[in-house]
Amino acid sequence: MTSCVAEEPVKKIAIFGGTHGNELTGVFLVTHWLKNGTEIQRKGLEVKPFITNPRAVEKCARYIDCDLNRVFNLENLSKELSEDLPYEVRRAQEINHLFGPKNSDNSYDVVFDLHNTTSNMGCTLILEDSRNDFLIQMFHYIKTSLAPLPCYVYLIEHPSLKYSTTRSIAKYPVGIEVGPQPQGVLRADILDQMRRMIKHALDFIHHFNEGKEFPPCAIEVYKIMEKVDYPRNESGEVAAVIHPNLQDQDWKPLHPGDPVFVSLDGKIITLGGDCTVYPVFVNEAAYYEKKEAFAKTTKLTLNAKSIHSTLH
Repeated sequence: MTSCVAEEPVKKIAIFGGTHGNELTGVFLVTHWLKNGTEIQRKGLEVKPFITNPRAVEKCARYIDCDLNRVFNLENLSKELSEDLPYEVRRAQEINHLFGPKNSDNSYDVVFDLHNTTSNMGCTLILEDSRNDFLIQMFHYIKTSLAPLPCYVYLIEHPSLKYSTTRSIAKYPVGIEVGPQPQGVLRADILDQMRRMIKHALDFIHHFNEGKEFPPCAIEVYKIMEKVDYPRNESGEVAAVIHPNLQDQDWKPLHPGDPVFVSLDGKIITLGGDCTVYPVFVNEAAYYEKKEAFAKTTKLTLNAKSIHSTLH
């Protein structure tokens, strides 16, 4: 007999747009839902759309002082409020007050944080905890509902890479990343895909709350291994660019010896090591400042137990 996990019903949900002010799909959808939220309402659920970084949205910039999606650690959230604090740290404290506090019983149950990438990643769900049956079940439901459109799961669990994301204040944090889309641009196809991902996610929560039992399931995920920087010269400037064979090949296998970078004089740099990896965030515009040309991932399968709501 397979064990079944009983989870509390989900009551409070937030949908964040504009965590990065130049990733316009989330900004556009959340702004629309603030005026007319009919399509995101579900019986018995409180669903709150919210613009997380309004000053960055106004400027159509990723951030004002620092990356809002990297400051939600307890150190920043507990800093004494002062004018010297970066805008995003002050904003993080406001968001934590409204939707948290992080790691408390009062925090929102689910936060969907809407993002765009300039990389060719299609529909991507970002998972922070490989042992979370509820989220694995949700992601399985979304993937199945979107098929045949592919939907990838990026697992960012790592011993030393700590993200401190905006959504991490919730009990169940969900990153939604759809691309490719340039910064400051809206594409109808990307808009439609993100909208569908949110619809299926809310449907899943609604079914769960209504008492539907979800049988055990398994999903394929891509787990972060390490981030790879661009080759640089002595001055620290980028000395080679992503090789054409790697460009737009997110989620595709990359083998040792495959070309990764090419310099202006035609020198090709290949993948070292002895294992096949799966690159993501290939040539992401926002990651030049983070010194990240792409991230290497490894493919694995996560299993979830059967789940149902404690109400039933």
